[in-house]
Amino acid sequence: MTVFSQALLWLNEQPKGPPVTTNEVVADVPTEDSAIGAGGLASIPLRGFRHSNGYLFGTMLASAALSLLAAFVLSIDAVVLAATPDAVLACDINSVLSCGTVALSDQAQLFGFPNSFLGLACEPVVITIAVASLAGVRFPRWFMLSAQVIYLLGLTFAYWLFYQSSFVIHALCPWCLVITFGTTAVFMTLLHVNLRDNNFYLSARWHERARAALRMNLDTLVTVVLLTVITATIFLKYGARVLGM
Repeated sequence: MTVFSQALLWLNEQPKGPPVTTNEVVADVPTEDSAIGAGGLASIPLRGFRHSNGYLFGTMLASAALSLLAAFVLSIDAVVLAATPDAVLACDINSVLSCGTVALSDQAQLFGFPNSFLGLACEPVVITIAVASLAGVRFPRWFMLSAQVIYLLGLTFAYWLFYQSSFVIHALCPWCLVITFGTTAVFMTLLHVNLRDNNFYLSARWHERARAALRMNLDTLVTVVLLTVITATIFLKYGARVLGM
């Protein structure tokens, strides 16, 4: 047997390693999710003044301040009516726009005290968040998410009161409408911030979809639709009587 034949025989007797599979030789191809997570679409910042803290928290501050003013006036009216139930309030404009009629209803004291007291307690918190954020403070994600949930309850309560005023009490409170509009504005600006900063703990894919919706100004569209529905409801139900005609 030649040396070459002995070498071939020796090679054939060596233990064979595991077969090479396709997965071991094909390089990993980045998926859409990995590309986004690695700094793809989701890393593109939202540009424009409408997405800035100055605009968002400035709008939140102004809306909460107006709501606080309305809650303060309503609280004073509640004290006046508690002492003199037949008192005529400054916002008793006509049979439709009448703060007194609404304030004397059961819905106005759903928790055993005037609902406006809730505004006195909650709106300063919103104002504090807005002012601190304008000053550069960045709150934890869980805090902003909790604020969104709590304000969703507040928005639901405000809309429920609007429904009760329109279809059960059959009178509207001008200052209550200010709070309803202000609560809507605060909720939507807070939603914009939380979607922008991903305080909802969304995946990279869903976060980018949310940011795409913000780029398309869909949140502004929702806000306009909500306020338009409220305004249209008032005029469709009461018509010219809102203006005292």
